[in-house]
Amino acid sequence: MEQQWQQCGQRGQEQQQRQQRGQGPQQPLICGGGLVVGGPSELKPVTPEIQAIADSLKSDVEKKLKRTFDVYVVVAYRTQVVAGTNYLFKIHCGNDEYLHVTVYEKLPGEGSVRSVTTAVGGKSVDDAF
Repeated sequence: MEQQWQQCGQRGQEQQQRQQRGQGPQQPLICGGGLVVGGPSELKPVTPEIQAIADSLKSDVEKKLKRTFDVYVVVAYRTQVVAGTNYLFKIHCGNDEYLHVTVYEKLPGEGSVRSVTTAVGGKSVDDAF
């Protein structure tokens, strides 16, 4: 598996360099197990661990949006493999309002630190994320 990731990472870097040189559009990079590097996953079931990730960064989201939330429940999420992992959350924050929050997690060798990269309020249950 480690070798697959290394090969996938090398192919991904080569593909990115070709795109930067204007040598064609970026295509999804499919690695071992059907993983599409750079593309978001399908929706995944929310687990207590996922809710805990969102909860641990709630104060950061509140600071970004300059408001507080009494209701803060992850209702859907996806992941995106980059040089680390992006977690893309749809969070119910009361009434008919939802948030779209992206959390970046560094690679384990870099300390697995998580941070909020984007937080957008005023979304509905039907808004794509």
